Amino acid sequence: QVQLVESGGGLVQPGGSLRLSCAASGSIFTINTMGWYRQAPGKERELVTTITSSGSTNYEDSVKGRFTISRDNAKNTVLLEMNSLKPEDTAVYYCYADYFVVRGVYHRYWGQGTQVTVSS
Repeated sequence: QVQLVESGGGLVQPGGSLRLSCAASGSIFTINTMGWYRQAPGKERELVTTITSSGSTNYEDSVKGRFTISRDNAKNTVLLEMNSLKPEDTAVYYCYADYFVVRGVYHRYWGQGTQVTVSS
């Protein structure tokens, strides 16, 4: 059974840094895209960043230059390095992984979520 386990959330002051990790396990299939969403109170879940199996990345405009996504394909792990954090970054962060099934077909699995709070 596929599991995505997140860690690394916490409370930081504005300008601080956090590193989130998400480790996927339990599938015979390989992973295509991995990434992170976040959801703040009263707001819709939004896509923060994605990374393909070959390392191509995309970032939401508000985090460009501050966040960096990376992955270790051998370990099926995706990381999110968050620097220069702002109060607006406060949210529950959810990782995901899209597994190949057959060509053009994939299954998306989600992490349990980890709270990031940026406050003085």
